Amino acid sequence: MNIARFGPAGNSDLFFERGHKSVAEAPEWVAGMGLNAYEYQGGHGIRISEKDARKIAGEAARHGVEISVHAPYYISLASKDPEKRDNSLRYILQSAKAAAWMGGNRIVVHPGGLGGLPRKEAVKLAGETLLKAQQLLDDEELYDIHICPETMGKINQLGDLEEIIELCKLEERFIPCIDFGHLNSRTGGEVNNRGAFAAVLDAIASELGVERASRMHIHFSKIEYGESGEKRHLTFEDSFYGPEPEPLMQLIAERGWTPTVICESRGTQDSDARILKLLYDGYNLLDKHRKLDF
Repeated sequence: MNIARFGPAGNSDLFFERGHKSVAEAPEWVAGMGLNAYEYQGGHGIRISEKDARKIAGEAARHGVEISVHAPYYISLASKDPEKRDNSLRYILQSAKAAAWMGGNRIVVHPGGLGGLPRKEAVKLAGETLLKAQQLLDDEELYDIHICPETMGKINQLGDLEEIIELCKLEERFIPCIDFGHLNSRTGGEVNNRGAFAAVLDAIASELGVERASRMHIHFSKIEYGESGEKRHLTFEDSFYGPEPEPLMQLIAERGWTPTVICESRGTQDSDARILKLLYDGYNLLDKHRKLDF
């Protein structure tokens, strides 16, 4: 049975303030907050041993926490340099192996820059690179690992909504990672209300099918932005930049979708993830009552 999952990207300030040091302690910590997902942060490189990763897997299984892995930030799927693309393939494979060791089945991948190419050409080259990456995973019998291309926050980066959808069309195992803070940033604050959120969800469902859309990967945080897009991640205490989580959680609950939602708030990612889950659960319960009353 598919269920919606909520959790933090990495460890919060409070996690460390309470004396925790090891990532292996994260699943118990997250579960103690009523959460059921955790995204291991490999943005600066996958530096975990198989032994330590399998320890995380054991703890995650014990506490009912689903693990995903964020691949290195310096992946460049559309680089003109074949060596950089080959390195990107290696980073994706490393991330997939780490995810498998941890008992997870999703890796989040930043597409990177445009590589000096027109956007359409960059998407084409990025797609070719992703298909090569999937073949590498299959060669290593990592068939169950889903590559999740992510929408990006800066205008000069590859990865607006349409581009991520196009990449995911190439392979049915690809799952879109929709970062609503990134989309809001690169559009100058336009993805921050029920109508805009619904349009995003509708586009994914229309192009990739409701089944894949319903289990998509979501990143959510409020983000400061400027003319070029994303500047820095904020916490839910911010009341200026957004996006606001309530309309999105309500829409997902109304549709009966069961995504994995990872909160990337700055230092408060676990407590803000809990807010997301409480909102979703509340709207989900309300929607069920309405259907029963009807």
